[in-house]
Amino acid sequence: MPFAGSRMPCMRAACPRAGSNAYRSGMSYETSVAVLGTGTMGAAMARNLSSAGLTVRAWNRTHGRAEPLAAHGVGVAEEAAEAVRGAGTVLTSLHDGPAVLDAMRAAAQGLSEGTVWLQTSTVGPDGLGPLIEFARAQGLRFLDAPVLGTKAPAEAGELTVLVSGASDDPEVRERAAPVLDAIGARTLWLGAEPGAASRLKLVVNNWVLTLINGTAETLALAEGLGVDPDAFLGAVAGGPLDAPYLQAKARLVLEGAYEASFPLSGARKDAELIARAARENGVRLDAAPAVAERLRRAEAQGHGGDDAVASYFASYEASDYGRGDARGSA
Repeated sequence: MPFAGSRMPCMRAACPRAGSNAYRSGMSYETSVAVLGTGTMGAAMARNLSSAGLTVRAWNRTHGRAEPLAAHGVGVAEEAAEAVRGAGTVLTSLHDGPAVLDAMRAAAQGLSEGTVWLQTSTVGPDGLGPLIEFARAQGLRFLDAPVLGTKAPAEAGELTVLVSGASDDPEVRERAAPVLDAIGARTLWLGAEPGAASRLKLVVNNWVLTLINGTAETLALAEGLGVDPDAFLGAVAGGPLDAPYLQAKARLVLEGAYEASFPLSGARKDAELIARAARENGVRLDAAPAVAERLRRAEAQGHGGDDAVASYFASYEASDYGRGDARGSA
């Protein structure tokens, strides 16, 4: 795989001219990926892309969070424009739509016309519009590509990727394929309309947040009624009311271990996106706004960086919860 100073023959009309940014950077246009955002998901995807043999350059607003990726063969850039210069694909994995747009604006001077942009962040329909406009103005091939999965599947390269946008273009699909294969176990192609993937992501996340909040509230209710939580889990185990997600999330609460696979602050943001999208499309949802409010309370208690099931604490005043066990630590 070529690194700095090497070139590969270019057989595509979309490939850059000799002397363009892609060649000056020393990165191979078709096999190089820039990852903007190296949080839990972005860092895992960058590592898997590098392990798959792609040339990867990463950037994060807080530079120190990207530096550990160097040990995995990932180039770490000081500036966003440096990260994307010469990349055939740019992958964004950031908190929300404004953060994605800020990063891409910072990268603008390094972008090349025709670059494929895989936008994997959960931004909702409202957040997508400015990104599509930016892609059009820059001549980028935009793919709306949010992912299903949390920390463990991201690290294992077993995400499900939902893709819409320029996905009806065979060339774009071919160029995106090595990236999608490296980060996910499954890709669902949802057509040419940008936004189709983001809308499906909100529908899926509404179900996920319903499960998480239901688990958290049910455990709090059990504790309040003096019911052993393990008795509840045993009562539903193996039956139609059971779910692996219930058992896994409940165990975090019972063990007082809240290392985030789905950070609570991100869950709160997604719940707000879901409630807004439903309202703007004439759908009355009662649970989603209530979940968003619970998550805001737990975040205010200091649990924003914990797993989303720490919404459990929203059932208590800060002065009440804990009761001598590990669950009381914020």
